[in-house]
Amino acid sequence: MGHLHRLKQQYSELVERLGAGSVAMPEPDDARARQGWQELLEILFTPEEAALASRLPVRPMTLGALATRLGTDAATLRARLEPLCDKGIVLDVVDPRGGEPVYVLAPPVVGFFEFSLMRTDDGLPKKRLSEAYEAYMHGDDTFAREALGGDTSLGRALVHESKLADEPMPDVLDWERASEVVSSARAWSVTSCYCRHKALHLGRACDAPMEICMSLNGGAEFVARRGFGRAVERSEALEVLAAARERGLVQICDNVQRTPAWLCNCCGCCCELLAGITRYDLAAVNPSGFLPRRDPDRCAGCSRCARACPVGAITMVPVREPGTRKNELAPVRDDDRCIGCGVCADACLKHALVMARSERPRVPVNAVERAVRMSLERGRLAELLVDGGDRLGARFLRRALSAITNLPPAKQLLATEQVRSRFVRAALSRT
Repeated sequence: MGHLHRLKQQYSELVERLGAGSVAMPEPDDARARQGWQELLEILFTPEEAALASRLPVRPMTLGALATRLGTDAATLRARLEPLCDKGIVLDVVDPRGGEPVYVLAPPVVGFFEFSLMRTDDGLPKKRLSEAYEAYMHGDDTFAREALGGDTSLGRALVHESKLADEPMPDVLDWERASEVVSSARAWSVTSCYCRHKALHLGRACDAPMEICMSLNGGAEFVARRGFGRAVERSEALEVLAAARERGLVQICDNVQRTPAWLCNCCGCCCELLAGITRYDLAAVNPSGFLPRRDPDRCAGCSRCARACPVGAITMVPVREPGTRKNELAPVRDDDRCIGCGVCADACLKHALVMARSERPRVPVNAVERAVRMSLERGRLAELLVDGGDRLGARFLRRALSAITNLPPAKQLLATEQVRSRFVRAALSRT
């Protein structure tokens, strides 16, 4: 990586703008991490692109409204936005019900960090990018705590359905089943795994497949339209899902109940979300709502479950058996770390583990509710609600206020402190 130098004003303004979103790109303290942070900004954005991106609103706007806001004409603005959309820095969101597309600045994650490594032939220096990502994300914990340190996670684990306990579980909802999440989507695409691609350039990729992560619904449409991946049919998407389970990979889905945008097939060695758990001890992934249950009569103490666990939640401990001189080994689970993925149950050759219902996770209904929760936790709810969005603005505010009114009372009070406006206080007073 290059040497540190003074950050140009355009990049400083971009960092400030990203700081208004639900996931920012904060400047780290560690010198190596700061060097990676600066290189990422300069590789991903030209100064002109950074200047434009820093003026984009937090919420989506139509091209016409955005042109008016920026004081330019629509044709000129479209020509400037197109390269940013092709790089995954700006998302052009198409409403499936029709109407004009809207534009919004992508967050770092899940956003332009991932898009930058989904292709191999777009001219970006992939090895240099990978080294910069590694320095920024792992030089210190600044970005990990920004992206993964809140109560509301970006992703949620999906249990391996074949390992659910035999007893009836009518309370397993459709959004908890990976097969249903994929089957009920309206569009599908398959992309290269950002995390595994980065590990490849750092010389430590594992043997899991590269093209195995999926985008769904509007996310899939954007990915296919902009060439970050290939569109597939439902049948192939389900095949990818099954193949990932066979390889012992973890399904981590967009942390929403309705119309998720992505579903990744992750490994403990490469995945940045799982690294938030194993490296920084953060609750980086919303658990599935299931925990492994062991049958001690079947368990052979072989440690396959402990070796397979992607977050190191299982430890083999010695157990004294009467009448034997040597200790047996038995798995002990750390429930605070376990994400309920079921990989351990898949690894058990003795069928001694099944996945049983624990406490159902609190999953945001949709992306708006997740954005409200994350912004609230980071002290940025005011920026989210009063930002000058267009067309989706009224609908967005309705959903945002609905999300606020469904928060626990303590967080509702925090919301009123962050957003001192009559309509928010009036909405909360009616709950």
